[in-house]
Amino acid sequence: MYQPYPTGAQMPEIDGPTVPSQVANAVKVMYAGAAASLLGIVVEIITVNATKSAIEKHSPHLTASQINATQHALISGSIIGGVIAAGLWIFIARSCLGGKNWARITGTILFAICTIDTFGGAIAPVASAVKLWEIVVWLIGLTAVVLLWRRPSTEFFTGA
Repeated sequence: MYQPYPTGAQMPEIDGPTVPSQVANAVKVMYAGAAASLLGIVVEIITVNATKSAIEKHSPHLTASQINATQHALISGSIIGGVIAAGLWIFIARSCLGGKNWARITGTILFAICTIDTFGGAIAPVASAVKLWEIVVWLIGLTAVVLLWRRPSTEFFTGA
């Protein structure tokens, strides 16, 4: 027997506002940023010898144990920072997809911090490939921020 109406007590789900293409693309870019942050860890590990050489060149007065300690601190910081960054990329992306305006603002603030870190850390004694990869991640962040602040995105986040 066919029943034209649902018999359960569940109410049909109401769809929220459609996500504009700018926000959907920004979320995709943020997922790429998470992947790039994790790949940055790989770049850091692969270029460990170049980083050691850069430390030796930057600070020739350091002993071998001091150079090793500095190198280990930089690599450990990069690994921890890369994992945290990837988690933040994903968290902000999912929150933006849900229309949370605070996520768009937080992502922009994190991008500003990334800008300071990327260009302020340009003098850090690390391998050139690491510096180049940081610029790639920064460009991904720039793309996401630009997409999040386009007019259709703003209308989506403000509910206009």
